[in-house]
Amino acid sequence: MCRKGLISSCSLTPELLEQVYGLGARQCPSPNEQLTLVFSQSRALDLVELEQLLEAVGWSRRPLRRVRKALDHSLLKVSLWRHDSRIPRLVGFARCTGDGIIDATVWDVAIHPLYQGAGLGNHLMDYILEALRARGTERVTLFADPGVIAFYERQGWRLEPGGHRCAFWYTS
Repeated sequence: MCRKGLISSCSLTPELLEQVYGLGARQCPSPNEQLTLVFSQSRALDLVELEQLLEAVGWSRRPLRRVRKALDHSLLKVSLWRHDSRIPRLVGFARCTGDGIIDATVWDVAIHPLYQGAGLGNHLMDYILEALRARGTERVTLFADPGVIAFYERQGWRLEPGGHRCAFWYTS
């Protein structure tokens, strides 16, 4: 699935995608033909690598046992990988909690600073909303730092009345 104006290195076969990144993995449009990016909902996450990603975007370190527990209780976990035939690198992540039918909440959205500004955050959010829509989810909420609320607003999220930290997305 390539978007207009973006180059995507389409060198990964469906078999290799599934073998390395798990069932349902798919390529993410890439702004650079030398860069192959893959979305996965099932590739195992290295908690240290995840925390390094989150630290790179300016978040404080969290106890790994609590992170593991949060991941285990998440409805959806989406990782964005820079494909490398030896060791894929985690460059983006987000997770959702909720009942999976009516409501979901998006948490921990992060794109490594080296990859920001190329539309990957938009692709990640599109992927998440598509996955939630496929489950029949009607309403999605997210909480974000004030500095990134404009990013979500540009994507069509409706801000809570105060416009501070919370935004909503509806299927209709």
